[in-house]
Amino acid sequence: MSSSLANQSIIAVALFVSLLGLVTSAAAEPSKPNVIVILCDNLGYGDIGCFGSTKHRTPQIDQMAAEGLKLTDFYVSSGVCTPSRASLMTGCYPRRVNMHVSARGGAVLRPVGRRGLHPDEVTIAEVLKSQGYATACIGKWHLGDQPQFLPTRQGFDTYFGIPYSDDMTPRPSQNWPPLPLMKDERVVEAPADRNTLTRRYTEASIEFIRQNRDRPFFLYLPHAMPGSTQHPFASKRFRGKSANGPWGDSVEEIDWSTGEILKALKELELDSKTLVLWTSDNGAPRRNPPQGINTPLGGWGYTTREGGMRVPCVVRWPGKIPAGSVSHELCTTMDLLPTFAALARTTVPQERIIDGKDIWPLLSGEAGATSPHEAFYYYQRGQLQAVRSGKWKLQLPRPAKGKRNPAQELALFDVRADAAESVNLAKSHPEIARKLQGLAEQARVDLGDDDRPGRNQRPAGHEPNPQPRVLISR
Repeated sequence: MSSSLANQSIIAVALFVSLLGLVTSAAAEPSKPNVIVILCDNLGYGDIGCFGSTKHRTPQIDQMAAEGLKLTDFYVSSGVCTPSRASLMTGCYPRRVNMHVSARGGAVLRPVGRRGLHPDEVTIAEVLKSQGYATACIGKWHLGDQPQFLPTRQGFDTYFGIPYSDDMTPRPSQNWPPLPLMKDERVVEAPADRNTLTRRYTEASIEFIRQNRDRPFFLYLPHAMPGSTQHPFASKRFRGKSANGPWGDSVEEIDWSTGEILKALKELELDSKTLVLWTSDNGAPRRNPPQGINTPLGGWGYTTREGGMRVPCVVRWPGKIPAGSVSHELCTTMDLLPTFAALARTTVPQERIIDGKDIWPLLSGEAGATSPHEAFYYYQRGQLQAVRSGKWKLQLPRPAKGKRNPAQELALFDVRADAAESVNLAKSHPEIARKLQGLAEQARVDLGDDDRPGRNQRPAGHEPNPQPRVLISR
C-alpha cells in the first residue's frame, strides 16, 4: 500500500472512531424530561384524599401520590391567584416582579386591564423553549388579558383557555365582556361554557401531548376549577355526583382529568420520560356554607394563614422520584423554574434575581436533602405579614385596617407541630422571634413592604398609552 493510501486509511479510521464516540456520547446523554404542571384554582389543602379529604373521591391523584412524592410543606407566594401565578411563572416573589397588585388596585388583575406580567420577565416557558421544548398553556392565565401579556407573548407556542377568573363576568358597574374562551390570541367562544372547561382542557392537553410525543414538551394546565364563584362548574357526567355539592363535583372531575393525562402518558410510552407536578394556586376561600377544606391548616384562602398559602402538592416521575415518598421540607412554586431549568440542562436567567431554588435533591429523595430556603415570606398584596424559617413562623404585628383586617399582634408558631397556628410561643421563645424579625427586615429592604419600595423590585408590566382592548371579537 502506498504511503498516501495508508495515510488516507488512517484518517478515515480516525474519523469513524471520532463519529462513533459522538454517537455513543449522545446516546449516553440523558434525554430532557417532559414537564407537566397541573394547577387547580382555589383548591384547599384538605380537598384531596391523600391530604386527608373524606368528602371527595380522588383515586387518580391518590394513586399519583402513591407512585411519587407528597410535599406537605409546599407554598405559593400569595393567597390570591394573580400574584401566586406570577411567582410560579417567574420564580420570583410577586413584589420582585411588581405583580403583587397594590392595595389601591385590588388583589388580582381585572378584565380589560392595563397591567400584566411584564414582557421582559423570563418565564418557565421561555426557559424551556430555549432548550427545544414545545410549550402550551391550557387553562386560566390571569396574568394580563391584553395582547402583550397573553401566554403566546410569554414563551408559550399555543394557548387555549380563559384569560382571567371564571367569576369575572359582565356586571352593571363594570365594562367587562362576556367571559372569553381563547385560542392563542383569538376569542373562540363568549361567554365560555364553564361546565365544559375541565373536559375541554383535558382533551386539548392530551392532543398537545400526542402532537409532541417525539420532542420534549412543557404543558402548563391551570384549571379554572373549583374556581372563584360561589357555584363551581362541572360537566354533566360529574354534576351532582359528589358528597360535597358543586365544589366536590368539580374536584372529582379534576381527579378524572388527572387520570386521563396519566393514562395518555402510559399509552404513548412517555410515562418514564415525564415529570408531572400537581398543586393549587392558593387555599380554599372562606364560604358560607363551607365548600373547600384546608384542614388541618388554620385559616382560609386569600390570607397569609397557613390555609391560605400552604397547598397540596404531588410530584410523579417513575424511576426518578421514589414511589410513596413524603417530604416535610419547605419549598415553593418559585422553585419550579430553577428546578426545571436544571433538568433541561440549562440555568436560570443570570442578569436578574430569581428567588426560587433548585429542589431536585428533595424531589429525587437524595439522602440528607433539606430546604434551600433560610426564610420564606408571606405577603398579602404588598404587605409583609409573616415569615417562616425552619419550623417557625412569625406573624408580624400590624394595625387594624377596617373590619376585614383586624389588628394582629406579634405571634410565633411552630407550624410543623401546630399547623392550625393556635398556640402563640413568642413569649417562651423570644430569641427565635427576634431572629425572624431580623429576616423580615431583610425582606423589607430587598422586596419592600406596603408602600415602602424594595431596592430590588423590577418594573411593573403595563402600557400607559394604548386603550385596553375588550376581547369580544372572534
